[in-house]
Order: sequence, then C-alpha cells, then structure tokens
Amino acid sequence: MQHKSLNIGVVCYPTYGGSGVVATELGKAMAGEGHNVHFISYKRPARLSSYQPNVWYHEVTNFEYPLFDFKPYDTALASKIVDVALHYELDLLHVHYAIPHAIIAYIARSILESKNKRLPIITTLHGTDITLVGIEGSFYPVVQFSIQQSDFVTTVSESLKKDTIKAFETNREIVVIPNFIDLLRFNSSPNIELKKSFAKNNELILMHISNFRKVKRIPDIIRIFDIVQKEIPAILLLIGDGPERSQLEDLCRELDIEPKVLFLGKQESVEELLNIADLFYLTSDHESFGLSALEAMACGVPVISSNIGGIPEVNVHDYSGYVCEVGDIHDMAAKSLSILSDPIKHSKFKEQALEQARKFELKKIMPQYMNLYLRCIKNG
Repeated sequence: MQHKSLNIGVVCYPTYGGSGVVATELGKAMAGEGHNVHFISYKRPARLSSYQPNVWYHEVTNFEYPLFDFKPYDTALASKIVDVALHYELDLLHVHYAIPHAIIAYIARSILESKNKRLPIITTLHGTDITLVGIEGSFYPVVQFSIQQSDFVTTVSESLKKDTIKAFETNREIVVIPNFIDLLRFNSSPNIELKKSFAKNNELILMHISNFRKVKRIPDIIRIFDIVQKEIPAILLLIGDGPERSQLEDLCRELDIEPKVLFLGKQESVEELLNIADLFYLTSDHESFGLSALEAMACGVPVISSNIGGIPEVNVHDYSGYVCEVGDIHDMAAKSLSILSDPIKHSKFKEQALEQARKFELKKIMPQYMNLYLRCIKNG
C-alpha cells in the first residue's frame, strides 16, 4: 500500500473474544504497513503481547472514590481518547464493539470539536453488541444514536448488516468488511507427534474452541461426539473455559464418555492444536461471523456448523464442511460420519476448507479497511 502514514486510534476490549482479536490483529497489520496505531483500553489487548514498531498502548485508569459504586470507566475512556487524539494527532478513531465504545467516541469527538480538532469515527459492529446486548431496552436508544453519529459503520458479515438495519431501523450506509485470517500463523502444518500424544490409539480428533457460554451450545457437540465415537474411534478436545464448563463435565460423566473428552482450558497457540484436528464444530445459536471456524479451515480442517447468522458466509455447505439446523445433533452426527468415515472425501474437504479460508486472507481484507480510513479522513 502506498499511502501517507496515518495516526490511527483503536478502542477495543482487551479480551480473547472475537472483537478484541480482530481489532488487535488489524491494528498490528496496519502498523506493519508503516502507520502509527494507538490502542486505548483498560488492559493491554491479549494479542498485543510482544513489542512491535509503530504500535502504542495507552491504558485507561479508573478514579477511586467512595461516592462511586461503579468505577466511571466511560468518563475515563473518553478523557483518554481526547488526550491521545490531541497529543498524538490522531487522524481517525476506530472503535470495535458498539457498547459502550461508540457513544464514548461520540462524546470524545464532541469534546475535541470544542478544541478545534475533528476526529472521524469508524464503528465496527461484531455481533452480540447488536443481536443480544444492543437491543436490550436500557441500551437501545444509546446504541441507535451512536450508530447514526459514527462517520462510518462496518459489520463483519452481510447477516449482521441485515440484523442491524432491522433492529435499529436505520437507513444509513453500512459497509460489510468480513473478519480475516493471518495465513502466516494459521496454515496447514500438522504435528504428527503432538497428534499422537492425544490420539494414542490413532483415534480421530474432533475439536471445539470457545469461551464456553450457553450461546455456543457445547452440550450439542458432546452429544454429537457421543454418537460419532460409537461408530469410529475418536476423541474430543474442548479448548477454552467459561461458565458452562462444570455442566459440560457433568454431561460427559452422565454419557460415560469422560475419558474420551479432554478439557484443555485456555490456550495461546491454538493453531498448533487446530492442526491436529480432523473435524471442527461450531454449533452456536447466535454467531455473526464464526472466526474460530475460519481459523480451523485455514489449518485444513473441515467444519460442521449451525446455519445461523454469518456462519454460512464462512463455512460453505458441502464444500468446506456442512451447515445444519441449530440443535439438530443427529444431522450433525450423520454429516460428521460421512466425512470421517471416507478418507477420500475427508481429504477433499480438507483441501476445500483451506481454499475457502484463503478468501479471507488478511492481505485481501486490509485494503478494504484502508480505503474506508481514507474515505473517513477525506469526509472529515
């Protein structure tokens, strides 16, 4: 890319969730192109673990005072955005996840206008900020207003764009820029010895990665696995942690498959584990995109998924895997067996999964954001 070096502010949650990962990886990629990227959050983002030139992190600190039952993070964040925008001459602010970042960005922009500085805002909607939290009555008018006030709004899938327009009755332009994958990190490079350490008897490895929330419907995956393992030798690796874990462990005991289901907890290098999987599951009843499925596909792993939200835009039915009705564990189990029991079909689906993932390569998606950044600055 041949562009003037930009000073970009990024506001995101620092957690392992999809919005934080996308925000951090996009910012790092922009920094790699020579732009100055300033992350603003209450904690260093999880994917910002090592030093990189052109990347700055600005921590938002909360004021402790007995009057406040809840720390006034929104006010502290707005003040920090103003400070960074003035001292580092930000050209634009990119906020990820509407709540509360979009309305805080609007407040910060209003303050900056009083100081004769214009700060254009791009808001990227990631899913639950619209489909679950955003439509809740106590948030709705604020989210609706902040969407209207952003200079540009993007969504990570066509499905989420439609949901946003319907939920918030907006006719403003919404740009769809899908999530992306770094194929230098996520690629097909199986570690045979690592696979043998889990599948000691040459079992097939089935896998799921998430934050173990109810929306992910992980009990469905365990029940699917129970059906599959009765037909072919297999183990199930569940990566991540969260509020549903103890119930999931109880279900494994109830089905008497506890030795075949391994809970690995949170893992940093998920690409190494994905590379030993034979099949990946994403059975959510809400999913705006399905980043974990894309990461699996980039490692050459076919995906069995639900057909909800943006997932079918990522996982192509009967090509990179199969999409099924939410909760239809018998169809998902049948589709799993149709792939796993046929080595030729399995090999073909692995190749096609990788081919589909290449459509979302970071280098293909990043120019879409850069073009939007330039439009945003020009309009501002």
